[in-house]
Amino acid sequence: HLIGDAQGQYIKNSAIHDTYSRCVTVHGTNDLHIENNVTYNNIGHCFFLEDAVEHGNQFVHNLGIQTKCHPDAPCVATNLAPFGQNPASNFDTAGQNAKDILIPSDNTASTFWITNPDNIYRDNVAAGSDSTGFWFALPQNPTGKFEGTEISKAIWPRRTQVREFKGNTAHSNFDGFMFDRGPRADGHFATGGHISLANPADANSPQVESVIEDFTSYKNRNGGLWSRGEMHVYKNLKVADNAIGYTHASGNAGRSAFTSRVVDSLFVGETENIGNPRTPAEKAYGRSLPEPEIADFPIRGYEFYDYHHELDNDTFVNFQDNATRKTGAISYLLYTSFGMSSNNTVQRAKFINAKPVYFPPMERKWSNDDYGNGSWQTAVFNDKDGSVSGVPNSYILINDANNAIAIDDACEMKPTWNAAVCKGDIGRMTVGGGGGGGRGAGRGAGAGPGGGRGGAPAAAAPGGRGGPAVAAAPGGGAVAGRGGAPVVVGPRVGFLGATAPAGPPVVLSRNGKELTATGATNVRAGTEIKVTTERPSLSLSVTELDKGSWVIFELPGFTTAASGTEQSSLDALRKADATSYYKANGELWVKLVSSGDVLGSGPNSGPSGGATLQASR
Repeated sequence: HLIGDAQGQYIKNSAIHDTYSRCVTVHGTNDLHIENNVTYNNIGHCFFLEDAVEHGNQFVHNLGIQTKCHPDAPCVATNLAPFGQNPASNFDTAGQNAKDILIPSDNTASTFWITNPDNIYRDNVAAGSDSTGFWFALPQNPTGKFEGTEISKAIWPRRTQVREFKGNTAHSNFDGFMFDRGPRADGHFATGGHISLANPADANSPQVESVIEDFTSYKNRNGGLWSRGEMHVYKNLKVADNAIGYTHASGNAGRSAFTSRVVDSLFVGETENIGNPRTPAEKAYGRSLPEPEIADFPIRGYEFYDYHHELDNDTFVNFQDNATRKTGAISYLLYTSFGMSSNNTVQRAKFINAKPVYFPPMERKWSNDDYGNGSWQTAVFNDKDGSVSGVPNSYILINDANNAIAIDDACEMKPTWNAAVCKGDIGRMTVGGGGGGGRGAGRGAGAGPGGGRGGAPAAAAPGGRGGPAVAAAPGGGAVAGRGGAPVVVGPRVGFLGATAPAGPPVVLSRNGKELTATGATNVRAGTEIKVTTERPSLSLSVTELDKGSWVIFELPGFTTAASGTEQSSLDALRKADATSYYKANGELWVKLVSSGDVLGSGPNSGPSGGATLQASR
């Protein structure tokens, strides 16, 4: 406690059990060695870094068993879980205000509570926590006794590289691993992205990778791993028997080369270990279910979420449909309000007794991210080498009406995947007009490399305003604002949803198919799309297309383009190699030619590039 430099001191070979408050608390102490300890039946966060100033401590080969929120009552947790779970805990932050806990997060108790990544966690096991196994709960700056001090101002946990997290195991918890939702000064927690920088004190210093290595996560009721941040690399994961194996959210996308990368890892849907069936549904099924209240919940190994994620040399085993539930090795977050990037990639994937892909249709009880918005309807990823579909450099899109403009004869339908495998370059397209505020950042997206305060909307890109934070979202962040014209808000590039934009509708048509645009959707390069609307002006944009890829828009009733090169004929427009337009007989044709993706250049800047043009009557 408040020792400062504890080099040479240790806590070893101890048994700590039946406590009413924690197991090992490290407070204002650095370079302590905590090894070969066993804890059992303890209340509140167990191995506990208190204020986030602590660094250089080594947690090695410790075993934490049965961490509880309360001695004889269930947790009142703030979880990211399906709505159909009983009791459904999404959007519920009441437990953080309870009177019978030491700090608000104790109602979502973890065996390892990690507030500063500049520590070593090696070969530890978190088993049977009521809520979380390992929780990287990073504040923007240290809290508690150190809040507001000069020491605190110099330490930035959300910008600090993970020193070492290797060989750890989480099993039989609600969530195995949580790298998100750090505490504010008052102890309440909210979403906040981790973006490690070469110099954490300088928000403009280069980003560096943070590595999680040799982590095993199995038989967790909800998720094997949930993470939020940029340039996170997960090596040699072993993930099995969870409802969802892995989900990763963006911290502040557009400034990073990638959001997450999972390499050389193993995902198993169901092992031979049947667990301990207890409920009638589990007994009928013949094994324990990760979501026993929702027996038909579709288990999945890897979920794509917002921004740029990569899978490389990963193996998926035992993801097969049966009479109780469907499944898929690779999927998407149900039912995300934030559009997924077409830059997501999979390569060198292997499937053993596994259905490669499943994009479940809407079923509200399965959802843990449904704001009444439909961005999940544009789920997509790039199968770089064809190891998923057999078609190299193809794109796998959810088979939904909102992808009607992108799915055509160049695609092969995969009914059991609820997907289409499409050849050609796929990117993102937005067609919108003027109007009020767009949907907000949602889920308390961080505002910079340090991650902003939970509940703060992300910075909006040019073309619209982020909506207000109006309610508590999963993890204590902000629900997306409602109404107004859809916009591109930082990394959240897919606001295609149920809430229509202000003004007359915008109808897209191609190959006899029509789609009413309510935000960004997928688009196939080299296509021509007719846009029909009574709006006085439209903003057209394409992103995430390769440099030189193009899309042509036909705009009846429009006569003016605010930029681009005027062409003398429709044939000349089609041959143009730069953004151009042609007008005749009360119609305007626009060709957007992509400049390729450009990463943001500052801590709050989003991605740019692609092509944009404003058209008016």
